[in-house]
Amino acid sequence: MKVAIIHYWLVTMRGGEKVLEALLDLYPDADIFTHVVNKNAISAKIAQRIKGTTFIQKLPKAERYYQSYLPLMPLALEQLDLSAYDLILSSESGPAKGVISSPNSVHICYCHSPMRYVWDKYHDYYQHSSWLKRLVIPYLLHRLRLWDLASAFRVDHFIANSSFVQQRITKFYRRESAVIYPPINTGDFYIADHIDDFYLMVGQLVAYKNTRLAVEAFNKNGKRLVIIGVGAELPVLQKLAADNIQFLGYQPFTVIREHYARCRALIFPGVEDFGMVPVEAMASGRPVIALGQGGALDTVVDGVTGVLFDTPDITALNNAIHQFEAKDPLFSAVQIQQHARQFDSAIFKQEIAAFIEAALNE
Repeated sequence: MKVAIIHYWLVTMRGGEKVLEALLDLYPDADIFTHVVNKNAISAKIAQRIKGTTFIQKLPKAERYYQSYLPLMPLALEQLDLSAYDLILSSESGPAKGVISSPNSVHICYCHSPMRYVWDKYHDYYQHSSWLKRLVIPYLLHRLRLWDLASAFRVDHFIANSSFVQQRITKFYRRESAVIYPPINTGDFYIADHIDDFYLMVGQLVAYKNTRLAVEAFNKNGKRLVIIGVGAELPVLQKLAADNIQFLGYQPFTVIREHYARCRALIFPGVEDFGMVPVEAMASGRPVIALGQGGALDTVVDGVTGVLFDTPDITALNNAIHQFEAKDPLFSAVQIQQHARQFDSAIFKQEIAAFIEAALNE
């Protein structure tokens, strides 16, 4: 059986690329196709299986400005000749599922998220764009939205990475989907013998992560907050933050793992499609204080593995921290870690393999 994997772009190693590596464990001879690749920014496992790129790769400065070429990506995808492949696995967050396959192939889409800048986050994206982009965005994204809907019907089976994404697939594409959570190597994390008196945030410092909310809340409560990550908001957040908030910038995995294990709790105030960071913290036995929206509803059990708060405001977050501290001795690190293990990569592979086998045998 010849297998092709279509991934939106390969310019970093994040959650989507971890899914891709897990798929390669199942299908080590699969060929990968993508719009743009930077082989210096991805793992050797992925790099050695890249079969081809679309014409986006040849456009000026594509490795850096690939998202600016978004309107051309549907056309680029449709130029890929996948007629020789029996199984097509598309990894969808940007345009990936819109390939044209043969009638005899099976196309399964693992959807990290319907394109947010086209659907539910369109108006936010528009409002935060430059005046020049606002002149063309309505027309271009209108056309892309129509194509995205049409391309959803080229897929034989959808898999969603969370219940939140499953709901959005139903809403935007009117398609059914199964939920299979993304793979996390929970065995890479450990429970520490000693917990330090600080809270932790990990991730890109961009607007939708809601890091500013956490900074403002900790400015008010005076508790110690450590933030690991880089992004466009870093300079603004550093100016806003009081002395009790520490920015560590980019850190290697060993440092992140140590901070997971030693923090009092992870702060997670954004809305994510799934959110691997809370699961990694829980795999370290640490509770998560999260906004009760999006993927956190699948991963965090209120009162057992953390505390959920309802509204993204300073008062609600600080109330959740107060609730956590009142119940802190009741949280079991072992129980939290056991809960996290249901998201392990081995389970992902088992469920994906079973799903694909059933689809091929239909």
